[in-house]
Amino acid sequence: MGVLSQLGRGLAKTREGLLGAIRRFLPGSRTITPELCEELDAALLAADVGVASVSVLMEAVRESVRQAGEMDASAVRAVLKKVMTERLRAGKRAGERGQAPFGNEASPLFLPHVILLVGVNGVGKTTTAGKLAGQYRQAGKRVVLVAGDTFRAAAGEQLEVWGRRVGADVIRHQAGGDPAAVAYDGVVAALARKADVVLVDTAGRLHTKSNLMEELRKVTRTLGKAMPGAPHDVWLVLDATVGQNGLAQARQFHEAVGVTGVVLTKLDGTARGGIVLSIAGDLGLPVRYVGVGESVEDLQAFDPDAFVEALLGEPGDA
Repeated sequence: MGVLSQLGRGLAKTREGLLGAIRRFLPGSRTITPELCEELDAALLAADVGVASVSVLMEAVRESVRQAGEMDASAVRAVLKKVMTERLRAGKRAGERGQAPFGNEASPLFLPHVILLVGVNGVGKTTTAGKLAGQYRQAGKRVVLVAGDTFRAAAGEQLEVWGRRVGADVIRHQAGGDPAAVAYDGVVAALARKADVVLVDTAGRLHTKSNLMEELRKVTRTLGKAMPGAPHDVWLVLDATVGQNGLAQARQFHEAVGVTGVVLTKLDGTARGGIVLSIAGDLGLPVRYVGVGESVEDLQAFDPDAFVEALLGEPGDA
């Protein structure tokens, strides 16, 4: 199954909501009234596109109506696709200081390329680390997984299972140890083994707890002591099903450790796929990967054009 069809399947709930709304209030009509604009506005908000992005999208639709005098459903979709793609690309450009390795980005500037994975409890950080390791291994890269979640014993065990499964080295300490220490040892081991990528898992933490966020800052500082410049990327793992609540998480983590990208998991389980627009367009953070299923391949390097086409494209669209 191709990338576009996988994304289309993963975005099915959000896609049905948006396209269904457009078809419902523009069944052959070529004139958009204020009432129809309100329905489109509501459909976009229901998809968790976000107030700021909805405002930009609706202004683009209204301006197109003013210029053309009339618009059908196909024309509305074309306007939405154009503006959505522009906002997603803007978010991607905003994160260019973080070079996502071996995916759809440029090659990393440093070897090993150290990626710190952060986020609240239950978003899938450990699974994401394993899936990323699997993809990088498939690309022929040597990967070191670092079990920085020392509070949850199962996290280290889970990471070791992933390591055996995909052929990646795993560095871990005993449960309850200092996460900064294991992060340091992981980078030192990666340097000695001439690894290409280091993926540092961390414990889930509430973004509102200052002591836990300070601990995360300590991990970040310690990575820099092990290798100047590390971490080269800090990726926030967000659960797409929480919708706009994820924006508060993103703001807090970005303020604490300087997030360079977002990995959005469980996109296939929600009708709120518009959250991608809020993250990239409203916060200016690039979406690096989206999860649209359980397999390694279902964690996909994010492509704005493919995403928008999967969200709003119709069969037969170019």
